[in-house]
Formats: sequence, structure tokens, C-alpha cells
Amino acid sequence: MLQRDQRPRRRGWRGEGHHQHRRRVLAFRDYFRFLPDQDVSAGAGVSDHFIRYVGVHKSFDGKAVLRGVDLAIGRGETVVVLGGSGTGKTVLLRHTIGLHRPDAGQVFVDGVEIHEFDEEQLIETRKKVGMLFQAGALFDSMTVEDNVGYALREHTDRSEEEIRSRVCEVLGLVELEDVEQLMPSSLSGGMRKRVALARAIALAPQAILYDEPTTGLDPITANTINRLIRNLQKKLGVTSIVVTHDIHSAFTVGDRIAFIHEGRILFDGSVDEARKTSEPTLKNFLEGGGYG
Repeated sequence: MLQRDQRPRRRGWRGEGHHQHRRRVLAFRDYFRFLPDQDVSAGAGVSDHFIRYVGVHKSFDGKAVLRGVDLAIGRGETVVVLGGSGTGKTVLLRHTIGLHRPDAGQVFVDGVEIHEFDEEQLIETRKKVGMLFQAGALFDSMTVEDNVGYALREHTDRSEEEIRSRVCEVLGLVELEDVEQLMPSSLSGGMRKRVALARAIALAPQAILYDEPTTGLDPITANTINRLIRNLQKKLGVTSIVVTHDIHSAFTVGDRIAFIHEGRILFDGSVDEARKTSEPTLKNFLEGGGYG
């Protein structure tokens, strides 16, 4: 096994945009901080709900964004949080991994309340939950292999051979082959999104959070991402939360729809129930084709 100081240095570290690249690396490192190899067997919590929000409130600069959100996501379930821009979708998602803390209310992951955890206590949560960020957040100066294997190299003791094998495995799960040595700049928008998804599942999380996974993609590529979300749920049995304003995507990938408006969940039900809803705000949203 290569020792840490014997492992290959990151390619492109001193290239153009070095300082911007370094800031992105440090930000991503904060998200994955402390992550070791993990046991992905049965969860430690006793609840049937893998993720649960209870009365969650959040304000920024005096402006209320979340106004008492109550929502529970069962183990292995895919729940779509549907709503327009500025309704609190992404803010709610970021509470799940401690990137935001609620002003009031509780957040549970795998049966454990996390909202008062310090960084070290968030270790177990971030081991269990992967996140696909809206813009992908790939490191432009790293190859696909280095992007996908980043957390494995930085936060596990796996050998280079084991890391390369895992990178190849998760790229296969998102239907990418022979792309390991490509740079992000050479990838299409859909490929970048899939590489970011491969990185999100590299540590075998029990849940995946998707932040606007189809935003900015053409309809064909968006359908590919929707299919991958469903396939990963079936193959890996992961719990998934998908936040989106894309109605087609919501009805394609979701087991349930939770409609959020002005920081509150106005509707929570099956896809079929959402289609037939009489809830006026959701009905207007659906009939209007959604709004950004």
C-alpha cells in the first residue's frame, strides 16, 4: 500500500485558476471532512424513516426561508421536494448534512438528531449521505478519476489499485466508460453531472441528496439523469431526496411528492395523488408547467 506521501500528486494544482481551484477543494474537503471507510450494513437508528425534519425553521438576515417544515422520508424511498425558486428546497436539503443549522426544530438522520452536532459528530452523518450539488462542483484542474476518487484518496486508507477499481465501478453505475483521464472541460453538461453523481456514491452512502439534478440539461440528457436516479435507487436501495422545479422529473423519479411553498410543505402524497390534487397552489403550479 502506498503511504500518503508516496501517492501521486494532484495533476494541475498549479495551473491556471490555482487559487479558485484551491478554494473549491477546501470547500469540498469541509463537506467530506473526517470520512473514513464505512460499514454500510443496517443503519444504527431504530426509526423506519431514514431522514426526518420536525418543525424546521430557518431565516437569513431576518428573512424567513423555512417556516416549520415537517417531512419524513422512509428507508429506500425516493421523495421529491417540488417547488419554485426561493421556496426553501435547497436550504432544507443542506440541513440534512449540517451545512445549515435550523433556528428551531429538529433534523434526524438514521434515527439520530443531528442539528446540534459539532463537526466531529457530523462524521457519521456525512459517511451515510452523499450529495449531488446543483452545478456538479467538479474540480476543473483534476481528471475525472481524481474527481471521483477524491474522498477515497483523502479520507480512506485504500490502496491506489482499490481506489481505481472503485472509481471504475461507480463510473459504470452512471454509464460512463473510458473517461477516467478526461478533464471536466472536455465533458458535456450531462457527462459532468454523471461524473458528479459517481463521486457522490463513491463512499457507498445509504442516502443520496440531489439538488436540481436536471437543471440546465436538454430533455434527452435530463431523461438520462432521471433514469439513473431510479436505477441507483433500485440497485443500491438508497434513500433519495430530489429537490426540483421540473415537474416531468418529479413525476418520473419520485415515489412521493412533497410540495414546498413559502417555506412550508403544502402537500405530501403519492405521484398519483399529486396529479389529482385539489390543493390550489400545487394545482396552479402543475397547470402552469412549474416555475423556475
